[in-house]
Amino acid sequence: MDFAFMRDTFLQLMTGVPLTLNLAFTSVAFGAVFAMLLALMRMSNVRVLDGIARTYVFVFRGTPLLVQIFLIYYGLGQFRPVLQEWGLWSFFREPYWCAVLALTLNTAAYASEIFRGGLQAVPHQQVEAARACGMSGFLLFRRIIFPIALRQALPAYGSEIILMVKATSLASIITMMEITGLAAKLISQTFRAVEVFIVAGAIYLVLNFVITRIIMAVEWWLSPHLRRPPAIEPKLEAAHV
Repeated sequence: MDFAFMRDTFLQLMTGVPLTLNLAFTSVAFGAVFAMLLALMRMSNVRVLDGIARTYVFVFRGTPLLVQIFLIYYGLGQFRPVLQEWGLWSFFREPYWCAVLALTLNTAAYASEIFRGGLQAVPHQQVEAARACGMSGFLLFRRIIFPIALRQALPAYGSEIILMVKATSLASIITMMEITGLAAKLISQTFRAVEVFIVAGAIYLVLNFVITRIIMAVEWWLSPHLRRPPAIEPKLEAAHV
């Protein structure tokens, strides 16, 4: 192992971290909004809306993300005259927006099922208790349903966020110079794949470790009932006796 080369590689690959995080969190943010809409469609008891959501989830969960990226970036390019007529070509000709769109559509399919499971896990008794206190509509959703559902869904959704960070590596296929794109470029110049990919893997590992810690901190903050009560000192306990 050439540690001097690995150090230089690390410095070069770190320049791709901002783009990696940008792709991941932009797609997760847009995907979360779309996923909530899909989850509500699944729970709407309207057959048409439920069928549309089911079909969407089936298609995007059942096909590889790489194929979806290719279809959006290369496939839609065949309809350039139509896209130009509709004013959409400036969007689809950019690899960044094609990658964001593909990642967003993919994560929305998975996240919608996670959100639906979280919403269905809200205890019915707590909803009825809130209604008995006069809560209804958006207030009931904001104060009772959403916080409980978020706490229930957060562990699984945290895994989805981590998967999306790793999925950004596929954006290198459409010329995006994030971590994996820079690694591939460096390998083509140096022919030292082992050292480069070890460094790239280590960077992804550190990023996902940090994200995991953040998710655990949010989960701890949302679960005050699971925190350990502070230990009572012996002197204070004796004084109470």
